Amino acid sequence: MARRDSIMRKPKDVRGSFRRLMKELAPFKKPLIAVFLLCLLSNVLALLGPSLAGAAINEAAAGKGNVDFDRVTGFALRMLFCYVTSSLLSVSINMLMVRLSKRFAGALREKVFHKLMTLPVGYFDRNQAGDIISRVSYDIDVISTCMSSDITAIMTSVVTVVGSLMMMIVLSPVLALVTVVTVPLAIYYTTWMRKKTQPRYSKRSRNYGIMNGFVEEMLSGQKSILAYAYEDNVEKDFDEINTNAADAYYDADYYGCSIGPTVGSINNLGLTLIAVFGALLYMNGRIQLGQISSFVLYSRKFSGPINEIANVINELYSALAAAERVFALFDETEELHDRQGARALEGVRGDVALDHVAFGYEPDRTIIHDLSLKADAGKLVAIVGPTGAGKTTIINLLMRFYDVDAGKITVDRTDIRDVTRRSLRACYAMVLQDTWVFRGTIFENIAYGREGATMDEVVAAAKAAHIHPFIMRLPKGYETVISEDGGNISKGQKQLLTIARAMLYDARMLILDEATSNVDTSTERAIQRAMRDLMRDKTNFVIAHRLSTIQHADWILVLENGDVVEQGTHEELMEKRGAYHRLYAAQFE
Repeated sequence: MARRDSIMRKPKDVRGSFRRLMKELAPFKKPLIAVFLLCLLSNVLALLGPSLAGAAINEAAAGKGNVDFDRVTGFALRMLFCYVTSSLLSVSINMLMVRLSKRFAGALREKVFHKLMTLPVGYFDRNQAGDIISRVSYDIDVISTCMSSDITAIMTSVVTVVGSLMMMIVLSPVLALVTVVTVPLAIYYTTWMRKKTQPRYSKRSRNYGIMNGFVEEMLSGQKSILAYAYEDNVEKDFDEINTNAADAYYDADYYGCSIGPTVGSINNLGLTLIAVFGALLYMNGRIQLGQISSFVLYSRKFSGPINEIANVINELYSALAAAERVFALFDETEELHDRQGARALEGVRGDVALDHVAFGYEPDRTIIHDLSLKADAGKLVAIVGPTGAGKTTIINLLMRFYDVDAGKITVDRTDIRDVTRRSLRACYAMVLQDTWVFRGTIFENIAYGREGATMDEVVAAAKAAHIHPFIMRLPKGYETVISEDGGNISKGQKQLLTIARAMLYDARMLILDEATSNVDTSTERAIQRAMRDLMRDKTNFVIAHRLSTIQHADWILVLENGDVVEQGTHEELMEKRGAYHRLYAAQFE
């Protein structure tokens, strides 16, 4: 499938992602500087240890049976103080970084969510919800984990490596030449491995996004899966996707895990060379025993962080791959800004007109062709037609979820592109076939969008929508909490709640997209009468497949392939015996 093939895309610019990640960390510059200073102090104290150890050994070796134990003990106590203080500082640094990473992850999620709220509807039509959720949760978690542990490790390692190298040069420039062999070899190897691991970490992140998207789809369609006995097929599809994700994870970690041991072997080679050349220098009297001891300890401190950096690079690459996906979301084109000078739409009467409108979701595929219609204020306009005729597309255009390619749409003779989107959408109340409720009380769900709504107003809307008796049978009435996505109430009841919400919303225009498809016929007719009373003097757009529900409409538009082929009242259209008559006959004969 196309979405599975997408995992083979090349990764984006790693350096660019790193620079952008640093920009995101800019607001946390001061605490990061404080952490760096603490790291510097902690590592300076730790670097004093080997020097003190060498001094103690030299003191003992020089005594030759008459050792000054007080001086040796003094060196040992100073070593203990340095190491204990360094450890306490390291604990403090880790605690600070955990707090800092938590704040950073929270700030980044807020920024991502804000970005999602600015994206056009088309973005959510093109992308899986599971993949978007994966970017908000999994990818940011990966970045946060890297920040809480890996950044500290890198800062500590850099200070330790530089400090250890300087001390080794001071102790013995000749032995320090060993690093000329081992360090370039380790750097070359890690650079070579980076080219292999980075694409694999990017692939791993994409595979997890695909898997999350698939799971989200299947969970939302669980009833359909069971109804069609499609469980085995779904499991096979999941096995394939899960295998791809597991293979990508293994492939990335297989190469990543080999970096640390290989670099460790290179460092052990360096220790071997130090032992050999150190022994030769000692036998020639060019170095003291304590210096050799200190040099070995410094070499361990020098090679250890290099090994640590090699391991951290794995997580850093993984974090950069996750950051690429987050920044890709940031780079998505936001909903177009309102025109300069666009005004708020106020005092709306509700006269709506489409004038020679053309539109297509893709440039080379036009769906609406030269559509013109007029809906006067206070009228009920029904839009009917076969599937794919463009009915829902008209609603998307009325709400400016998409802008027309040609022609114009006006409200009270004002081009809707000359008014702000927020004010235009505030003039509409919508009830869609795909109902949406959120986790909260019945009261909160009905009052959604109507700030300051009272209980009496909510109850009146619920009664008009014929759901009040059901609500009163619930254990806590209007304070009953609906589970996520309304799982503890039926689909028809959810639709009645959204109808009550639209009734309560103070809007001059109403859009009903198959709004009563999940209720029985008698309830549907009662709701239609109640809605007509409550929405009097307001413009109503009704998309309907059941033509029995729109026979009373003031005007009916019949769409076929994006064109209005007929329009008129129910009686007029039936007399024409054209497209509308065929649709009607297909339902009732």
